[in-house]
Amino acid sequence: MDAHAWIDLSLAVAGGAIRVGTPFLFVSLGECLTEKSGRINLGLEGVLVFSAMAGFAGSYLTGSPWLGVALAGVCGALLAMLHGLLCSLPRVSDIATGIALMLLGSGLAFYLGKPLIQPQAAQIPSLPLGAWSSDPAVQSALSINALFPLGVLLAGLIAWGLKNTRWGLVLRMAGDSSDAARATGYSVNGVRIAATTAGGFIAGLGGASLSLYYPGSWNEGLSSGQGLIAVALVIFARWSPWRCLGAALLFGGAGAVGPALQSVGVSGGYYLFNAMPYVLTLVILVASCSPQRALRGAPMELGVSR
Repeated sequence: MDAHAWIDLSLAVAGGAIRVGTPFLFVSLGECLTEKSGRINLGLEGVLVFSAMAGFAGSYLTGSPWLGVALAGVCGALLAMLHGLLCSLPRVSDIATGIALMLLGSGLAFYLGKPLIQPQAAQIPSLPLGAWSSDPAVQSALSINALFPLGVLLAGLIAWGLKNTRWGLVLRMAGDSSDAARATGYSVNGVRIAATTAGGFIAGLGGASLSLYYPGSWNEGLSSGQGLIAVALVIFARWSPWRCLGAALLFGGAGAVGPALQSVGVSGGYYLFNAMPYVLTLVILVASCSPQRALRGAPMELGVSR
């Protein structure tokens, strides 16, 4: 490839990192908030698929993509709240409940979403940040999902709130020491249910991004395991909202390599490059987990830091 092709490839990967990484960003931020309270939600795959279906349905029925986004967030919050309530019962496993929630959310989405496979819904608009350039490659790369700036803002707000607000202190205290939270008069279950519900709402916005922006349709294979990858992404980000942003762009860039190469005429190994996000997930899990050292930043109540 010549220099111009390399520039086009770099721009395509950069644009794809934002386009593909936006759902990862919202789901990882939602899971980061949930895990900071000391609870893990492996049902995010079900939350993501169900909210994607709900967002598409809302946009299709009302003609407004933003009403679809709001409905996706609410449905994600309701499904996550169910997980939080069940996990608050005695002797109920977060892991087992999360797997059941994943199956429930996916099953409901596939059943209720069958009439939505063919129709087209109003899409989330793009922000043409590349309008200043006459180069189509620059314009395409800088035409970003309108939800992406909201995700960046959420990352900043969550990071600031966890460090500088009372609710952030209580949330971290519930995640690090439930005994300390009870001693100061807070309901650990109440904090965790609230955090799980809020995390589900944020993850639901990622579902709306899938069905209403990229790829921008509803079908049963829409998520491709992104909800599960987000759990690994949070561990990789060391439970930091800002690092979740960087990790989401990294995973998004990995997922955009295949289409970017195809756009410049390189079609060999296309499916191999499409597997890069999953390979990257395995590499990160192996590199991050070691019995000889604790995970920095891990909430102690999760049990992954011991």
